[in-house]
Order: sequence, then structure tokens, then C-alpha cells
Amino acid sequence: MPPSCRGCLSQYTHHHLVVFLLTFFSYVLLHASRKTFSNVKVSISAQWTPSFQNDSAVAFSPNETWENNRLFANENEATLFLGVLDSIFLFSYAVGLYLSGVIGDRVNLRYVLCVGLCGSAVVEFVFGTVTEWLHIYNVYVYCVLWVLNGLLQSAVWPSVVAVMGNWFGKAGRGFIFGLWSACASVGNILGAFLASSMLKYGYEYAFLVTSVVQFAGGVVVFFGLLTSPKEVGLDVESGTGLNPVETDTGSYRPLMSDEEDEEVHVYCRQQQDEQEPEEVQVEPPQAVSFLQAFCLPGVLPYSLAYACLKLVNYSFFFWLPFYLSNNYKWKEAEADRLSVWYDVGGIIGATVQGLISDLMGKRAPVLALSLALAMGALVGYSRSPNDQVINAVLLATTGFFIGGPSGMISSAISADLGRQEAVRGSQEALATVTGIVDGTGSIGAAAGQYLVSLIESNLGWMSVFYFFIVMTGGSIMFISPLLLKELRSMWSERRALQRQL
Repeated sequence: MPPSCRGCLSQYTHHHLVVFLLTFFSYVLLHASRKTFSNVKVSISAQWTPSFQNDSAVAFSPNETWENNRLFANENEATLFLGVLDSIFLFSYAVGLYLSGVIGDRVNLRYVLCVGLCGSAVVEFVFGTVTEWLHIYNVYVYCVLWVLNGLLQSAVWPSVVAVMGNWFGKAGRGFIFGLWSACASVGNILGAFLASSMLKYGYEYAFLVTSVVQFAGGVVVFFGLLTSPKEVGLDVESGTGLNPVETDTGSYRPLMSDEEDEEVHVYCRQQQDEQEPEEVQVEPPQAVSFLQAFCLPGVLPYSLAYACLKLVNYSFFFWLPFYLSNNYKWKEAEADRLSVWYDVGGIIGATVQGLISDLMGKRAPVLALSLALAMGALVGYSRSPNDQVINAVLLATTGFFIGGPSGMISSAISADLGRQEAVRGSQEALATVTGIVDGTGSIGAAAGQYLVSLIESNLGWMSVFYFFIVMTGGSIMFISPLLLKELRSMWSERRALQRQL
């Protein structure tokens, strides 16, 4: 571990650990419930299409037996609708991210986070459990519920990133946020195991378990999360150092740059000095507008790159178990368990690549190299033989090179963009910037999910992988200006160092 990481870790308190764990497991639970849907697609598809038993249905009630839960005539139609649901969810999620990011910079993040977790849990319970128990099979009901679910879930990610940004400064951010961004992959793994273990009772029980656990997690977060060091009389200084300040429990102040910290400390000293004839009133900085955040340096290229990358990453998230079941004819529970290797690779990739970017002091070169290798990994995985061990190794490798950059952009890089020098006039920017980056990524992912189902139905899975390779190359193209800029900066620093020597 680099000295910068060791130095910043030595100054963290138990409050940092609690914040890290609560925000981490908040998103773990959200992704576990989200993963449930992708892992029970085969069972849902079977429930929505006619079974062989319908051919021999008794004559006195043919319509009741045949039509009640037959939404689609065949599996291909059901598969296309599953892709439509994924796209509906991600489009509403993307719109919600743009809104919730702005809201998160203006409302106490604990409230926003709790509403997102608990509200989403209720919607998922209705979607997967109540509709099955009451035999409500209606495409419009499913679509409305999934739109609402996307809007509610969008409140979670900008909130947890902003809370982490409040507590953890710039030093060692790549490593800490890289490790923390494993929350999505850990949630996928947890969701896969929960779904596979509950499938024998029926897919509705998989939704029941994950939604109940997620709701309970939202309650714990509401009563246990501290959104800012100021709530316990501390303030972040010089990136990681903590100093006592006046506790301000009645207000919410997310991000503050180093320069703004100094201004606030001067203000506090002036307030405490009884000999001052007049109190100095300093207006707290206001949150940036959506347009101002969108125009910040680096936000647009990283957002577009993330749109391409999230398309690929979420296609694996939504379709991998379905692909393994249909392409290799493995049992659904086996496919669910095997799919976790993609997330294992993503966890390792985000942590390792975040640490390397800290050591280099640059993000773009690490991202570009990983994405270039990801294109080769996609080619290799598309040709995986019908062997679970080989498939798991190739899957973990692919996850390392795709999940790693995805985790970096959505967490560490978003925090960098929200706390850059251009945001000096406003402290509340991180949630808005995170919402823009993740929202733009979700738009790309939403469009991709329908395209994946369309390409697979007409051209097959090999064409889907070619599509993934093109999108990965698009990510490299969008960050190429930033890559060139950072490479020139590295070259200039090296030349300056050589001249000093």
C-alpha cells in the first residue's frame, strides 16, 4: 500500500468505518434485490408462456387454464419483453439519477437514501411476490411497477457516493473507493445465491426474501448513518485529516474543498472570539445547478464513456444467467452460481486498478489499458467451451477488465469530478455530478438491454459479443482526450524531474 494510503488510513476514526460499512451494505442490498430479477428470468419466462400441460387441459375450463398467466405465445416473445422491462427500468433509473443527484445536494442524504431503499423494496415485493400470489399477470402493471422501481432506486447511488465523499478526502481515494465500489458486485453475488437457494420454492420467494432484507437495511441506515463529519463535531481537512469544529446537527453540508475548509475555520474562530466587535456573517455556498455540473471539465467525456461501458456491464448483469442457461443448457441454479465469477473479477479489478491509479496519480491511462484488454477478454469469453471451470476463469477475467473501470468511473472518478478546482464556489456538487455520470451511463445501458434481446433473437449470442466489443472501444474513444492530456502531463512531470536530477 502506498504511503499516501497508509497516512490517510491512520487518521480515520470508527465513524469512518461505520459510514463505510453502512453505505457499502446499502448498495449491496439494493443490488442483491436487483440481481434477483435477472437470475429468475428463466422461471418468469416459463410462467408467462404456455406449458406442455396446457395441451391436455380439461375441457370445462380451457380459458382459465390457458389464458390466465399466458402473456406471450412463445419464449422469444417473453425474452423480448424481459429486455423491454430492463430498458424501462434503466431509462426511469437514468431520469431519476438526474433528479435525485440535484435533490441529494439540497436535502439530507439520510432521508433520500432511506426513501430509495425502503420504497424500492416495497415495489419489488409487489412486482415479484404479490402479483404471483394473487395471479395478476398484466404487462401494464409490470411496466408501471418497474418504472417506479427505477425512480426509487436512483436515489441510492448519488446519496452513498456523496456521503463517502464527505467522509473520505482525496488522498487514497482510488484505493478506498475502488474497494468500496465492490458493493455492487458483492450485492450481485449475494443476490445470485439468495435467488438460487429460493428458486426451489418459486421465484416469488426470491423476491420476498431480498425485498424484506432491503427494507430492513433502509431502516438501519435511517437510524445509524452519519452523512457528514460535522454531525459529530469533526471536519475533513487537507483531504483526510480530522479536526474538531462546532457540531452542526441542524444542517447538512456535503462536500467542501480544502480552500472552503479554511474559510469556515476562520469564520468559526471569529465567532468564538468574544472581543470581536462584530460577527462576521458568511453565507454557506450554494449547490451547483444541473447545467453547471454538466459543464464541469471531464464530466461529459466520462459520462459518455460510462454510457458505453455500463451498457456492457449491465448486459452481463441482466443477461448472464439467462445466457448460461440457454447457451450451455445448464440448470438455472448452476448458471446463477457461476455468474458470480464475473462479479468476483469486478471486485478485484476495481480495487487493484484504483490502487494503481493512486500510485500513478492518474486515472485515464489505467482505464484505457483495462478497456483495451477487456476487448480481448470479450473475444476469449465468447468462445468459451462447455466447461464450467474454464468458463468461470474467463468470466472472472472479463469482469476484472470491465467491472474495474466501471467501478472507478462511478465512484472514485465521480468524486474527483465533484471536488475539482472548478467547484470552488459551491460545496454541494458531488451528488449532482454523480447523478449525471451514472444517469448518462444508465441511458446507454437502457438502450443496450433492448438491443441485446433484439440482436440475440435475430443474430445469436456471438453477434451480441461483437456488439459489446464495439461499445468497449467506444468507451476508449470518449476518454481519449483525457488520456492524451494526462499522458502529456506525465511526460512533462518526468522531464521536469530529470532536469532537477
